[in-house]
Amino acid sequence: MDRFAVIDTETTWGDDVMSIGVVIADRESFEAVDERYYVLTPYNMHGGMYSGALYAKGVRPHLECCRPDATSDLDGFLLDNGISSVFAYNASFDRRHLPELAGYDWYDIMKVAAYRQHNPGIPNEADCCRTGRLRRGYGVESVYRMLSGDRSYNETHNALTDAADELTIMKMLRRCLEEYGPARIG
Repeated sequence: MDRFAVIDTETTWGDDVMSIGVVIADRESFEAVDERYYVLTPYNMHGGMYSGALYAKGVRPHLECCRPDATSDLDGFLLDNGISSVFAYNASFDRRHLPELAGYDWYDIMKVAAYRQHNPGIPNEADCCRTGRLRRGYGVESVYRMLSGDRSYNETHNALTDAADELTIMKMLRRCLEEYGPARIG
């Protein structure tokens, strides 16, 4: 496995996927080597908490199409890149919303990022369970701020930019992919 994927989805008020962002990264450097962004029709018109972010920061979709066409293209993209492992923050959410990708090994970034023993950015005074897991404040925005020191960071809620930010969190955690073994889901 020379490469891995980080995936994020955004959903409508009705819990339908309206966009999918995927970043392919090198397993050694954690640098992005390719990306794809899909806006799913007609769900992009159904409204959702983050509908306004579909084209945030000038992001344009690779494809704006129906779900079967998008997931077929995405599956081909992953296969062409030799991907077997998919990472996501709160991966159970994204995996549940993308059953077409159930054949991949899914790993939850949050299951590493939320634990003191894996996340060097968690302050000593943070409220943690006996297991070392943060009791609160372990979402993407909070963890990104902890690790980067950038208190002004705000999650965009655009599936592609969020996938890139989640890759950045993995890079800042400085954990090799094998250390995500216990974070495998499904």
